[in-house]
Amino acid sequence: MSLLSKYRRALLAIAVLLVVSPLFGVIGADLVGYHEPLDVAAEALGLSESPLWSGFLPDYTVPGLSEDWLSMSMGYIIAGVIGVLIILAIGFIIIRISGK
Repeated sequence: MSLLSKYRRALLAIAVLLVVSPLFGVIGADLVGYHEPLDVAAEALGLSESPLWSGFLPDYTVPGLSEDWLSMSMGYIIAGVIGVLIILAIGFIIIRISGK
C-alpha cells in the first residue's frame, strides 16, 4: 500500500485547510481588524522593519504580483504548501531512520 493511499484522508484534510487558510489569514483578519501583535508593538515604539533577509514570501505575498487579496491568498496557500511539505519530509525521514 502506497503512502498516498494510506494517508489519503489526512492529505485531503490538509489540502482543504490549505485552500481555506486565506479566509482566516487575509479576509478574516481584515474583517476583524487584526494586526500582528509584534507589528503593533513595533509601530507604537516607532520601530521600522529592516530584515537581513526577507525570505521567499515576505508577508505571505508572491513577489511580482500586486498586493490585492487574491495574490495574498496565493501567498498563504503557497507558504502553507511549502510548510506542510517540509514537515511531511521531516516526518518521513524520521520514520525511515527509525525503521518503522
